[in-house]
Amino acid sequence: MAKLTKKRKAVEGKVDPDKFYSLKEAMTLVKEVNTTKFDASVDVHVRLGVDPRKADQALRGTVSLPHGTGKTKSVLVFCTPDKEADAKAAGADFVGLDEYIQKVSEGWMEADVIVATPNVMAQLGKVARILGPRGLMPNPKTGTVTNDIATAVSELKKGKIAFRVDKFGIVHASIGRVSFTPDQLSENAHELVATLVKMKPSSAKGTYMRSVSVASTMSPGISVDPKTFKV
Repeated sequence: MAKLTKKRKAVEGKVDPDKFYSLKEAMTLVKEVNTTKFDASVDVHVRLGVDPRKADQALRGTVSLPHGTGKTKSVLVFCTPDKEADAKAAGADFVGLDEYIQKVSEGWMEADVIVATPNVMAQLGKVARILGPRGLMPNPKTGTVTNDIATAVSELKKGKIAFRVDKFGIVHASIGRVSFTPDQLSENAHELVATLVKMKPSSAKGTYMRSVSVASTMSPGISVDPKTFKV
């Protein structure tokens, strides 16, 4: 087992593992227990009462965070020439079709997210085996397959994120940075949870919001009382 550093021992003592903190308390505390020297990511983990093996409970979607994520995503747009101007005007970092399909097939990948118009999806089949495992394949459910390229790119640049429930029924999402204020982190987390509540499958039984925790990169997890999310 790895030996805890003095700094890590100090922050571990600030977090009561048996306590459920309010959302605001948790976001204040997550800033205090951060031990990294860089602007670490703050992540929320929501355990839902769903069975991901059932198609209607395998939740997947997007949410636009009020304060963004603190990180600007690089966006690649696959489209035909008539849409290229719209994509570039909206802030896309890379725009094209055949050229970028070729580059991706050769190992190039500098984009954090990929958007495509419906009419080019068949051509992306050539690189689906590369994009799929990385979670980069455009999908209508996440709003990354659309004819409204300008809106899609603009929303991604402003802080729209995609999420999906894992095989354990947990949604993991980055909702900001430790440099954010507690209020900004709280509002971003609230928006994510509110979106998940709206997506509750009618077939899900029992308690839907099982648990919520928050942690920054390399920090201890902090349990949040689900009742503090007023949704």
